[in-house]
Amino acid sequence: MDAHGGRRGQAERDAMTVEIGYALVSAAFAAAVLFGAVAGPALLFDLPGPLSTVLLRLGLVVAPLVFTARVISVLLRFRWQARPDRTDRTDRTGPDS
Repeated sequence: MDAHGGRRGQAERDAMTVEIGYALVSAAFAAAVLFGAVAGPALLFDLPGPLSTVLLRLGLVVAPLVFTARVISVLLRFRWQARPDRTDRTDRTGPDS
């Protein structure tokens, strides 16, 4: 149910589904790119043992954090833009216009 007590329409449900899919795909892409940037050198080059271990572990820690942050930021932005009571100030003109 939405904020007005009624049921969500099919278009609203479809928009939410698309936004969730976008959030997951873009978060997976961002996490993979970051993991490749951080841990890639350890996988591609023959680095000393401790440095290789640190880079791999850092990549394994940072990638899920980026994934989670991306999903949350996309979904919160969608929720903010979908709020019907939000006033859009971009269409207002100032007193000096």
